[in-house]
Amino acid sequence: MVPLAAIRENLLNSWSQPIPEYLNDFAHNHRLDLPNLTAKLLIGDARQTITKVIDAGFQAEAIFLDPFSPGKCPQLWTVEFLALVAKCLSPTGYLVTYSCAASVRRALQLAGLQIGATDSVGRRSPGTIASFLSLPPSLSVQEREHLQTKAAIPYRDATLTDPAEVIIQRRRSEQALCDLEPTSHWKKRWQRSVSSIEISE
Repeated sequence: MVPLAAIRENLLNSWSQPIPEYLNDFAHNHRLDLPNLTAKLLIGDARQTITKVIDAGFQAEAIFLDPFSPGKCPQLWTVEFLALVAKCLSPTGYLVTYSCAASVRRALQLAGLQIGATDSVGRRSPGTIASFLSLPPSLSVQEREHLQTKAAIPYRDATLTDPAEVIIQRRRSEQALCDLEPTSHWKKRWQRSVSSIEISE
């Protein structure tokens, strides 16, 4: 619906030809075959459609993970789903996402990936890069400590079928039972640290 609506609203007109023609074909046919590009659009619940990618043996050198935020779309930030995404990543590939949420970073670690921070682009917070390769240390002390708080409890969806409300409630229950540091304590501690640094400067 999104690409077809973009075509109806003439949002492709700002691109030079043949790009609008290619995007129009892609939106209608869900496939594009060019001399230097083969693209396929899979429509449906990503928790199920990703199995087609895995079954095809596809291994990506780069994955950009861009669902809505974990609070709005926890289904695509669970340990189980990210483990499937990791199966589609080549041994030398990289996954990048705008999210720096501790729950997301912890889920990527549980999926077997090394994590680091990216530069912030268009927002104050950094993003996250992940790979099976060893990444140079790029998480700050503050970010590493964040991964030791209740915020780092990941979302879980063992059957890959649960609705968002169930996934969110499951995480809240796990957070309530765990003995990790409350995220509010971590936040206050770092606010005090920043204040003391500013005063000393």
